[in-house]
Amino acid sequence: MVEMALVLPLFLTLILGMIEFGRAMMIANLVTNAAREGARMAVLDGSSNTTVTDGIKTFLQSAIGVTVLSSDIGVTITVTPAAGNPNVGNVIASAKSRDLIAVNVALPFNKIALIPGNYLNGQSLVGKSAMRHE
Repeated sequence: MVEMALVLPLFLTLILGMIEFGRAMMIANLVTNAAREGARMAVLDGSSNTTVTDGIKTFLQSAIGVTVLSSDIGVTITVTPAAGNPNVGNVIASAKSRDLIAVNVALPFNKIALIPGNYLNGQSLVGKSAMRHE
């Protein structure tokens, strides 16, 4: 019994840490997929910054499964004009063919953690994707 009292807390801490780390990796993959989906939506004609941002937030909220507020998800869209194209100022609707559209998605880890604590407080899971406008 003494051995169990000594080993059980360490064993449970190790198991819960592995579960939390695995969940963080899964959420990081979902954030990257959300950025990829957002970039794909952004390069299509007729897209706007609002529709892409809303699409990314809806994707993450439905995929994660826990209550993640829309305000917790950070989305940054950057439009880099191709050679010879005018600068559109990060507005997707004004992007021209061959403009590079980059989508960055960030989600604070403490908003999706299963185990409360300050061990990754202030850290964000980040996904990035970039595609050329069609």
